[in-house]
Amino acid sequence: MANRGVYTVNKVNLETSTVICCHNRNNLEVTKIHTLVCIQSKTRKKSLQLIGVLWQHFYTLSNYLMGKCYVFQPTPAALKGAIQLGIGYTVGNLTSKPDRDVLMQDFYVVESVFLPSEGSNLTPAHHYPDFRFKTYAPLAFRYFRELFGIKPDDYLYSLCNEPLIALSNPGASSSWFYLTSDDEFIIKTVQHKEAEFLQKLLPGYYMNLNQNPRTLLPKFYGLYCIQCAGAKIRLVVMNNVLPCTLKMHYKYDLKGSTYKRRASRKERAKSSPTFKDLDFQEMHEGLYFDADTYNALMKTLQRDCQVLESFKIMDYSLLLGVHILDKKTRDRGFRGDSKRQGAQKVLYSTALESIQGDSKVSQPLPDDDTMGGIPAKHKDENLLIFLGIIDILQSYRFIKKVEHSWKALVHDGDTVSVHRPNFYAERFLKFMGTTVFKKINCKWEIFEKAALGNYYLIKL
Repeated sequence: MANRGVYTVNKVNLETSTVICCHNRNNLEVTKIHTLVCIQSKTRKKSLQLIGVLWQHFYTLSNYLMGKCYVFQPTPAALKGAIQLGIGYTVGNLTSKPDRDVLMQDFYVVESVFLPSEGSNLTPAHHYPDFRFKTYAPLAFRYFRELFGIKPDDYLYSLCNEPLIALSNPGASSSWFYLTSDDEFIIKTVQHKEAEFLQKLLPGYYMNLNQNPRTLLPKFYGLYCIQCAGAKIRLVVMNNVLPCTLKMHYKYDLKGSTYKRRASRKERAKSSPTFKDLDFQEMHEGLYFDADTYNALMKTLQRDCQVLESFKIMDYSLLLGVHILDKKTRDRGFRGDSKRQGAQKVLYSTALESIQGDSKVSQPLPDDDTMGGIPAKHKDENLLIFLGIIDILQSYRFIKKVEHSWKALVHDGDTVSVHRPNFYAERFLKFMGTTVFKKINCKWEIFEKAALGNYYLIKL
């Protein structure tokens, strides 16, 4: 792959139907990146085809510039090792800094350390390529972790004690996902623009968490960057929405839109596919909750969407996991150090805790077999629901506005995923409150049948 430089679209020649761009900072090389289908007429259909092809390449090129493609990729083992070594070093050093209030300048601090493979006076030797590790807003993220009751030792133990587990990516992004062995945290690679946007969000994020730590929004615990052999890989540490220790019989990525919102054949062929909005409407008639739980859930979603709209964020999703209690198939293959499981409990991290607030919703059982899931019902099935809002680092910037504009020319603009933040939030809430979640007028509770050890929902 050629070294990435500053690309500019130099010419669009409709006569030869060619898009020309120049690259490298000195414009030394001119490359034809695409030849269009010759436009014989100026009909609307042909014009839209041209707009569509132009947009596809503009979008691909912009993604390339924003960091979706890397010039160099370290091996998975080296990347996981560098993540653990870098986080272990920086968080360990952070413990020596005294506690104090978070100041505005703390949100913009970037600390950097070079970790050569042979080691140094300050850093340990390791078996990975030399790399530089950057930590963004370390004091601010330390405050976020403390707000959720995460002690430094527990954070390091979760992230660094056992090998990270690589997860498949169900989405269209090029992100990599890693899960800690104790099922607590997710590490996700993010693009440069997403990391930059998160940095800008931090002061408002700080204010929102102080006012309301019970939220379905992602809980961010750290933002880092690894520089190695010309590559920059940015990472964010977040809460794990779907516990892998409990089998999810259905998983959904829901946006409230209908345009191309169906799982692909490739996705459906997976052992644990992630379905989308149209799939949900075909496979479920809605998930039913008692009135208190439904009201608490919708109140939380409304509050969270209001926050996202204030930041001009759109294109987010609700990640929804459905566990059927009546089925005995439980997956406990990802349990790490079982002795450690009961030692760390991140506050407000489960679905049930996130929506409780002041509402009198069902309380969890003393044991953690329910993993903090929300009791629900579908037809004759008793369910546990796990959910959280994901992918909130997409703002309604210029590229998203262009994407919505050209898609609206071809399709109904109100059905596409990308839309203005206020319309997106309204459509999202309407879909969740009427199609996905439904209210029943009786209360339900979970109880354990001692003889079989199974859980059921019964009407009081």
